[in-house]
Amino acid sequence: MAKKSKGQQKRRVEFRKNRTQKVRQGDITKRFNRDEFDVDKSVQRERISGKGELTRKRTIVSQEGEDGETGDNLSIHVDKETCLPGRVLRVQGLISEVESSDKSVYKCATRRLLKTMATDVRHVVAAGDRVWFRPSGESEGIIESVEPRYGVLSRTSRGRQHIIVANVDQLIIVGSAAEPGLKPNLIDRYLMTAEYAGIRPIICINKVDLLDPAQLQTIVGVYGSLGYEVHLVSAKEEIGIERLRRALHGKDTVLSGQSGVGKSSLLNAIEPGLNLRVNAVSRENEKGKHTTTTATLIPMATAGHVIDTPGIRQFQLWDIIPEEVAGLFRDIRPFINHCRFPNCTHTHEADCAVKDAVADGILDTRRYESYCQIFAGDAA
Repeated sequence: MAKKSKGQQKRRVEFRKNRTQKVRQGDITKRFNRDEFDVDKSVQRERISGKGELTRKRTIVSQEGEDGETGDNLSIHVDKETCLPGRVLRVQGLISEVESSDKSVYKCATRRLLKTMATDVRHVVAAGDRVWFRPSGESEGIIESVEPRYGVLSRTSRGRQHIIVANVDQLIIVGSAAEPGLKPNLIDRYLMTAEYAGIRPIICINKVDLLDPAQLQTIVGVYGSLGYEVHLVSAKEEIGIERLRRALHGKDTVLSGQSGVGKSSLLNAIEPGLNLRVNAVSRENEKGKHTTTTATLIPMATAGHVIDTPGIRQFQLWDIIPEEVAGLFRDIRPFINHCRFPNCTHTHEADCAVKDAVADGILDTRRYESYCQIFAGDAA
């Protein structure tokens, strides 16, 4: 048996149930009762083993991280003499566009081993992923391994993790002052996710030309007092665009928000020449029309990347239990240890420091109501 190279690690992984072939015959008991086969031969053929064909687990060789850990289940050891490193620009169906170190773009399929491993992610490859791929032509290839991720923006979709984008430094939460109206609870959900994932959040309110900016003073003041950077901009009138452009310099930044808030319009204003498709908001329901259909990594002319993402209508938190919600609110966190009960939910208990702070005007009432809604598991 060949020895493992330094930096490699063997581990057992589980594969999806519907990806394994059925190896046991369903009518074996009936056939046994009819004496249709020799018992001794069946024992030899139907050997039950934890490492045989009757288990969905297999042993693979994975690549250790810099700290000796294997990272996530998608980090598999590859032959770096035949594979190239790359960054996923976008994922469209079964094909991922991967940019290599020399800026060439390859259309890559994903190795079947990655797709069949049992993981919580809805799709094994996401925009922003750093991967190793094996070229199979001038502009095609196979993704062999996905490097451990950081700065992951994700949500829950059909009970699984939907990774919107990976390996980003900061998140610009885009809302609109009007058409459609601002959704503060959605902003709070993004702020929690950024806090949980270690991504720097920036709040950007677009279309301020459609109303008096003084109407936004209260909500901007609340977020600003918590230390969040807030930008009031207008892509149409180019208000605040230069300041926002400076915030993007040298960073990998994802823009996310509900449909119709003008994410693509903002990028067109920030980076002239992109010519991203834009569309007007529906006059019937003031909702966007999903002009952007997939997350796309876009290199900036100066430095860094921006990621344009499809608009969302619901943002259900991933891997955050109700007991963790209060600790992810910057303004609520200082009070949670002063409640009478250690398992206080801050919703109905007596002698609750959080509720007292709301009653005394120290905590913003709307933020507290947002906390209660998220704690209860209501959708945005």
